[in-house]
Amino acid sequence: MAQKRSIFEEVGEAPKAEASAVGVIDRGRSYARRGIRIWLMVLFAMVMAMIVVGGLTRLTDSGLSITEWAPLSGALPPMDQAAWESEFEKYRAIPEYQLQNKGMSLSEFKVIYWWEWGHRQLGRAIGLVWAIGFFGFLLLKKIPPGWTGRLFMLGVLGGLQGAIGWWMVSSGLTGTMLDVASYRLATHLGLAFVILGFIAWYTFALGREERDLMQARRSAEPKLFGMGTGLMHFAFLQILLGALVAGIDAGRSFNEWPLMGGQIFPPGAFDLEPVWRNFFENAGLVQFFHRVAGYLLMAFGVVVWMRARRSPNGQTRFAFNAVLAMMVLQMVLGIVTVLYAAPLHIAIVHQIGAIVLWVLILRARFLARYPQAQSIRGTTA
Repeated sequence: MAQKRSIFEEVGEAPKAEASAVGVIDRGRSYARRGIRIWLMVLFAMVMAMIVVGGLTRLTDSGLSITEWAPLSGALPPMDQAAWESEFEKYRAIPEYQLQNKGMSLSEFKVIYWWEWGHRQLGRAIGLVWAIGFFGFLLLKKIPPGWTGRLFMLGVLGGLQGAIGWWMVSSGLTGTMLDVASYRLATHLGLAFVILGFIAWYTFALGREERDLMQARRSAEPKLFGMGTGLMHFAFLQILLGALVAGIDAGRSFNEWPLMGGQIFPPGAFDLEPVWRNFFENAGLVQFFHRVAGYLLMAFGVVVWMRARRSPNGQTRFAFNAVLAMMVLQMVLGIVTVLYAAPLHIAIVHQIGAIVLWVLILRARFLARYPQAQSIRGTTA
């Protein structure tokens, strides 16, 4: 009997040892996903801050204060009076100073210089955090299969964003330009939202194990996912139109709503020559397109929300409820921004609202494709 008892004890203990070993493996994989997810969250917060600081740089007319692109040496600001005078002299040679800020003092120049320097410095910090995280996880072999290319792509897009930033700034350094070209500003902001979107999507995906995502895909809602994709693209178009508005300060014209200059279509919408310039540089026409796109986006958002109400998944329904609520708030913020001629504090809140709405749309779209598991009663499992 004693011998049989010993045999049964050994058999009973074996699965425990195996379960323990499997648990160790799962914990190791989970740690890699969790660590990368935290790193991505840090990058997300930094990119979001970068967009906000970039908006403030634009609103304070600081973007052209640094007239050279020096990725390495530019990390250090002027260290003495002679260096400050040299930077100021370079600024005095560009059209913005000569046509708009002539007579500006050195102390006033320092204010706009620090805004632009901080904006570029934050970009350098984002690149450093990405490089440390990516190569650290790569050397430790902690990146899950299939994720190396995706995470590397974030760094490539970040480098491209720096180059586009200088391409944008260079457009305002010659000729008679008082600001950067609006279409280049839209490209710069658009890529920032693309990067933010990839980071957010990757963060959502890494929050769940691959096997959970594969299982969830069996319950996906293809039609709702497709509509969410359309809403994402439409919102991105509206963001680009908002950048065109910001690029030419169109929000400070036609400060009434719902009419523009007392009529539905703004007067003088095609005054510029050649005609194509009006679509980028005419304040009335650019703001009109931004308004109309906002109305259409809101209407389409309601259609998507009505479809989402039929979703069997509670978290998916809640995610689209949040999207609709944010869309309403963002529209109100847009109207207030126009009525008050785009003051700095309201305009930047409107830009932050665009970031929040963008992420909420991505979250809702993600849940349409990968619904959270629920119990039979409809509660999350």
